[in-house]
Amino acid sequence: MTTAVPLIYSFPEFSGVAEAVADLIVTAQNKALNKSHDEINNNNNNNNNNNSTTNLQDSTSIIISDNEIDHMDSISMSNSQSVSSQIRKKKKESNKRFKISISGGSLLNVLNEGLLNRDDIKWDKWDIYFADERLVPFDSIDSNFGQAKLKLFDKIPDKFGKPNIYPINQSLLNDPQECADDYEKTLIKGFASKDSVKLPMFDLILLGCAPDGHVASLFPNHETLRENYAWCVPVENAPSGQKNRISLSVPVICHAHMVAFVVEGTTKAPVLCTIMERPDKGLPASIINEKAAGRIAWFVDDDAISDVVGITKRRYKFTAQSNRN
Repeated sequence: MTTAVPLIYSFPEFSGVAEAVADLIVTAQNKALNKSHDEINNNNNNNNNNNSTTNLQDSTSIIISDNEIDHMDSISMSNSQSVSSQIRKKKKESNKRFKISISGGSLLNVLNEGLLNRDDIKWDKWDIYFADERLVPFDSIDSNFGQAKLKLFDKIPDKFGKPNIYPINQSLLNDPQECADDYEKTLIKGFASKDSVKLPMFDLILLGCAPDGHVASLFPNHETLRENYAWCVPVENAPSGQKNRISLSVPVICHAHMVAFVVEGTTKAPVLCTIMERPDKGLPASIINEKAAGRIAWFVDDDAISDVVGITKRRYKFTAQSNRN
């Protein structure tokens, strides 16, 4: 049994998984975009009090000395600085982004089902990165970006605005190392353009899990699982599927505010059993379960979890409000 027990939410049907995952995403979005909201409100109240005092002074006719004028100029400058500070804070608030990373495969069907019928998603505030990518042209059925564009991005109603999307550099498909390095530069620009940070911190990372146990493009017993410093790793000669890929590293995935696995179907039941009951096997998801303990949740259908024993399945509590279109 895994020593770090994650939250496991099980649903009888695919639609239940999709609805709960969408709720998790919107909750994470709102949390990311509303940080320090109370502090801003308090500052606005203080600023309103300052403005009320100034207006009272302006409406009163009095005789003051030169020293008092200097003092009043000082107060006026202080108020001006306070207003400037509020403007900067409001600008910072308006520039907040929801930073999410997604993988491909069946997860895209879940996102299509769960997200496109909601009206509480602030798409224009999203920065979407990819947890991994196969080094194929975007028009290939194997391209995570290409399939995400087809199944999700192109279907976002124009009235909601468009997210910022960060695919790989398509001109680097023949060089996994250079492609990984280039995508790491994209991450650095998005997360550390002004500050030095050890790792990017996504608000949410969404992952699937393949029947062979690979997560993103991190394969069982592959050397990439031992990478401790790089943000993005090249994968050459992958043991299954497309041979050349790139992937976020384990440290980056485990540094996110929240990591959610989305797994459905009977074909996933054996590997899910191994992940949960035999962490000593060192499957990528088991490693992430351990290293990101307390920030992991699994959204599965009953078929995928059918072989696992001794795991407490929880009832998902919906927290985001949504009006259906």
